[in-house]
Amino acid sequence: MKILLTGTTGYIAKRLALQLLKDNHELVCCVRDMERIPDEIEEHPRCTFIKVDFLQPDLASIPKDIDAAYYLIHSMSTSGSDFQELEKTCAENFKNLVSKTHCKQVIYLSGIVNDNSLSKHLKSRLQVEETLKSNSYALTTFRAGIIVGSGSASFEIIRDIVEKLPLMITPKWLNTQTQPIGIRDVLTYLSNALEKEELYNKSYDVFGPEILTYKEMLLQFAEVRGLKRYIYTLPVLTPKLSSYWLYFVTSTSYQLATALVDSMKVEVIGKPSGINSIIAINPMTYKTAVNLAFQKIQQNSVISSWKDAVSSGVFKDQLSKHIELPHYGCFKDVRSREIEDETYTLNRIWSIGGRNGWYSFNRLWKMRGYVDKLFGGVGLRRGRTHDTYLEPGDPLDFWRVLFADKKEKRLLLFAEMKLPGEAWLEFKIVKNKLYQRAVFRPKGVWGRLYWYSVLPFHAFVFKGMINALVHKN
Repeated sequence: MKILLTGTTGYIAKRLALQLLKDNHELVCCVRDMERIPDEIEEHPRCTFIKVDFLQPDLASIPKDIDAAYYLIHSMSTSGSDFQELEKTCAENFKNLVSKTHCKQVIYLSGIVNDNSLSKHLKSRLQVEETLKSNSYALTTFRAGIIVGSGSASFEIIRDIVEKLPLMITPKWLNTQTQPIGIRDVLTYLSNALEKEELYNKSYDVFGPEILTYKEMLLQFAEVRGLKRYIYTLPVLTPKLSSYWLYFVTSTSYQLATALVDSMKVEVIGKPSGINSIIAINPMTYKTAVNLAFQKIQQNSVISSWKDAVSSGVFKDQLSKHIELPHYGCFKDVRSREIEDETYTLNRIWSIGGRNGWYSFNRLWKMRGYVDKLFGGVGLRRGRTHDTYLEPGDPLDFWRVLFADKKEKRLLLFAEMKLPGEAWLEFKIVKNKLYQRAVFRPKGVWGRLYWYSVLPFHAFVFKGMINALVHKN
């Protein structure tokens, strides 16, 4: 089958693409930024890429001969008050474009919406589902709750809480019930639903075999990790205080924390149906899903993460708009060193940040991360998806990877920390010499004052970093 895949760089679609290719399908992948094509599928002979922004349908061109499509566009990180209208517009434009093709089936992953008091994001998902319905193709909707897998927002947030806090004083919404489902089971539902006419124009709740509170999920997670944890809930924490609690304790952004708290107050219990026999699946338990996630983490084979989404930080533009370093109106810190071993230096550059640290004055980097968190930034807690591998769009502590090419021997990062301006950090090897450039484009007087206030630290932080990249210990 020839399948149109949207949300290609997202957590679900990135993994689904690999499954569909394994099942011998041909993929047409929609991306907003051609610089962010996932390396895992970029060179695959049955995979092509088209640039599509469903908020700008006039610029889109979709092949007519597609047989099915996946609608996997959604962002829990969206903070604007008009995000529901934007999501509706996006769905309408998708429907209009796909209706002009030979597509017979559209498959949409939504959220379980059985509670009377839905959160804003669940209301938006239900609205998108209604918008996607069409007379020109059949719509199949799967509604899931908490998705558990390596790199998922839910998994990483629970991991942060459990591994950092032996004793937890938590908000009362930890007593809310939900039905978590493993990411592998979600992918099975999505991939096995193709061409099944009994699923046309129907929606199904998909969930694991257990009904658990968030508190029970934390305790079971701790059990899997061999940790003893104590949890006490307080009824006095308001949604805003709860959002701040989640934001400071975990690696999530404040926008995502607010959205999650809004959703976690709502009970997410699925309605039974015959979907498991149609798809031929027996969903795994929560503990099994957690164990499988850690197997991927230990093998350093996490395919995708919620942090890969550009909306997990403050970066809003397409990456390609920022790949060229600016020259005018900028402050720069430029350093260079002769290289002793090019392979060693490249590997060190590609391993920078995350658990590996910044090789010099790591305490100062951590302090900068704490300050960033206090001012509502992303801080250092996002880390990096892989310890030794980078591709455009990846998060790297409070940076975003704009360009990463070992053959060109260049890595370019864009700052997502809270700044009165814009900042880039570049590493580039030319003729056996490493060039390290920090470029800052200030906004107004505060930007200039900021640069001069941190300038004394650059003398030893950036010097120590470039020395560590070229000299073997």
